[in-house]
Amino acid sequence: MSEERVCRRCLLRESGREDMLADIHARITRLSPTERAPQALYDARLAVCCGCAHLIGGVCVKCGCYPEFRAAFLRQRCPMRLWDTQK
Repeated sequence: MSEERVCRRCLLRESGREDMLADIHARITRLSPTERAPQALYDARLAVCCGCAHLIGGVCVKCGCYPEFRAAFLRQRCPMRLWDTQK
């Protein structure tokens, strides 16, 4: 019997959930430029998430979001306020 391991501090792109990641990227591309975070901000936010203990299996267990989706919105915030230094 093999035991499935949960990837802690992994984003969807690292957890092997390509189907979900493809759906998220499709939704991100449909965001208007005024809604979408610039790429540098998006990358900085995800770097913060990768160091957070609340990221488990590609999901923020604090709020239940997929960080790769939430980080794409310019006006979204981290529930732990960890993105506050990212401008």
